[in-house]
Amino acid sequence: MDIESGIPILDFRKSSGVTLEEGSEGWKEMSKKVREAFESHGAFLLRCDEIPNDLQKKMFTYMKSLFELPEETKLKFTGSRLARGYLGKSPSIPHSQSFGVEDAFKPNTTQNFTNLMWPEGNPTFNETLFSFTSKARELNSLILKMIVEGFGLPEKYTLEVEELSSDTDSRLTRYQLPEENKDSTVTFVPHTDKGSLTLICENEIQGLQVLQKSGNWVNVNVPSNGFIVIVGDMLQTWSNGRFKAPMHRVVLKGDKERFVFVLFSVPKEDTLIKVPSELVDEEDHPLRYKPFKYEEFMNFIKEVGTKEGALEEFAGL
Repeated sequence: MDIESGIPILDFRKSSGVTLEEGSEGWKEMSKKVREAFESHGAFLLRCDEIPNDLQKKMFTYMKSLFELPEETKLKFTGSRLARGYLGKSPSIPHSQSFGVEDAFKPNTTQNFTNLMWPEGNPTFNETLFSFTSKARELNSLILKMIVEGFGLPEKYTLEVEELSSDTDSRLTRYQLPEENKDSTVTFVPHTDKGSLTLICENEIQGLQVLQKSGNWVNVNVPSNGFIVIVGDMLQTWSNGRFKAPMHRVVLKGDKERFVFVLFSVPKEDTLIKVPSELVDEEDHPLRYKPFKYEEFMNFIKEVGTKEGALEEFAGL
């Protein structure tokens, strides 16, 4: 457990003797811990060896090179969907720049992005982004399977829960305070994630805070060799509110740049979000959300913004 935030720490590392072969006792025990962490905190801190330390260091080194490119070069990368493409500094996300790259686990996607940023080529960046995203996506899929196991649901729900994460967005972000302001500054407003599952990795410069049930904001210490895994609104809906998507924000202090790799997993726009009947019982867990398509929810969010309680307002019963 992270002492400051109280968020559980789960260890998936084979080097720690952990065996996560599906169906094994170790798999069942860890699946139970995943479910309990999501029920109690909507998140857990993950230590894993799927992504080696040297790959993680490479990722952040190359991210620094990416953000040091001329602004006119970065602006060439555009996206057709919300928060995709290059996002320079804005009033809602001050002191940060980010690239939202869809499906970076596909070789042609990372190659096209790399060629746009470096017309002369940059094979090491291309290979690092592809490898890092692919491994993070495999972790995402593993955790989703654990959720089904943790609830004791029939295997058919594995496909259903994976549909909640059929699209992925790799977000590469640099947070940097201006020279004249090195005091603590909120650089990303409080919000819940609108997708299903979020994996966040950082360059050991802390900045993430979560809102506790007590109403206090607390710092989260993301492991240097791992991630924080966060429940999004779609997984909260699918779980019938048993999982709670936590409010979180970014607060920076000091003069060091914070680099963050985030893997957002989201449903396709026409995916129907529906609570499994096995997760509904009238006594303890009555149905909390009506079925809806992901696109409908995102259209609602574009109208109302990221305010707290938006999911309940849109789909709550």
